[in-house]
Amino acid sequence: MTVPERPLAALPRWAALVLLAGTLLAGVWNAFALEVRDYAHEADIEQRLARGGKVDMDLYRAVNTRVAAGEDYYEAAAAEHREFAMPTTPFVTVRTPVLAWTSALWGEYGWRIVAAALWGANILGWGFAFRRERRFERLAAGGLAGLFGGVAFIPEIPFSHEILAGLMLSLALALSAGSAWVAGVVLAICAIALRELALPFLLAWGAIALAAGEKRKALALGGALAMLALGLALHAEAVSAIRQPGDLTSPGWSGLLGPSLPLYGIHITTLLQTLPTWIAGPLGVLPLLGWLAVGGRLGAFASLWFVGFIVTVAVFARQENFYWMGLFIPAYGVGLAFVPRAIADLIGAIRRPASARPRPASPR
Repeated sequence: MTVPERPLAALPRWAALVLLAGTLLAGVWNAFALEVRDYAHEADIEQRLARGGKVDMDLYRAVNTRVAAGEDYYEAAAAEHREFAMPTTPFVTVRTPVLAWTSALWGEYGWRIVAAALWGANILGWGFAFRRERRFERLAAGGLAGLFGGVAFIPEIPFSHEILAGLMLSLALALSAGSAWVAGVVLAICAIALRELALPFLLAWGAIALAAGEKRKALALGGALAMLALGLALHAEAVSAIRQPGDLTSPGWSGLLGPSLPLYGIHITTLLQTLPTWIAGPLGVLPLLGWLAVGGRLGAFASLWFVGFIVTVAVFARQENFYWMGLFIPAYGVGLAFVPRAIADLIGAIRRPASARPRPASPR
C-alpha cells in the first residue's frame, strides 16, 4: 500500500473545496449540537435515576470493593447489576473482570499510578512518533497528548474502563508505525481485555497491515484477535452462568443519534468541556481533519480507526453511551497539531491550476 505523505494536497480541486467547506460547517454545527446534546444528557440522567438506576462509576466501585474483599467477580457483578437496576443480557453489559481483578491486586491508587504513567508515556510517544516532522508539529503532538490526556487524573479514573483503555490504545497507535510495534500490540490486547469495545482498533490495524503487505505484523494481529476472541467467549459463558430469571435485558443499541453523539462524547471526556461551546465545537471536529492530513501508514490507520468508530457510535450508541468515546483519548486530540498542514494542503489543492498534477505518492 502506498499512501501519499500529503494526501490532502493530492485531492482534486472539487474534493478539497468540499472537505474544507464541510469541516467549517461541521465545526459551527457542532457548537450548537453540543448544547442540544448536553440537555439530552441531563434529561437522560434524570430519567435513569427516576427509574431507580444509579451512576455507572458507582456500580464499578461497588463491584471492585466486593472482589477486593474476596468475592467471586461474576457473583459480585451479578448482585450489583441487580442492585443498580442494570442489565446482564447480552453478556457485553457486564464488564470483563480485568479491572476488578487488578484493582484487588494494587487498589485504586495503583490504577492512578498506571494512568499517570500512561499519560506521560503518551506525551513522549507522540513526540517520538512524529520525530521526522517539523519541530512545531512534533512538539504540538506531545503537548496535545498531554492536554487531551489530562483526564488521566480525574477522581473516577480507577473505575473508567474506557479512558484507561483509551490511554493504552493511544500509546499503541503511537507505537504502531515504528520498531516498537510489538509493544503496541501488547498494549492493544490489554486495552481490549479491559474494554472489549476497543476490538475495532485491532481490526483497523490489521486491515492496514494487510493492505501494506506487512505479513509478520498481520499474523501477530491475527493471533491477538484469536486470543481475545477466546477470552471473550469464556467471559460470555461466565456471565451466562450467573444470569437469573428476572434479570434485566439491555434495550439494544440502535440509537441512530448521528455524529452529534460521538462528538459530544469527545467533548465531555476531555478538557474541551471546560471551554465555551463556540470554541469547543470546532475544536472537537478539527482533529479529524488534522489526522486526514498526516498521511503515511500511521495517518491511514488513525483515520480509519477514528472515522470508523465515530460512524459506529453515530449509528448504534444510545445517549447514555457517550462515554465510549473515552477510547479516543488522547490520540484523537493529537490531530490538532496537523490542522495548519491540512488547511495549507487544501488551499494549495484548491489553487492548483487544472493542468497541474499532484506530486507522486511516496510511502512513509
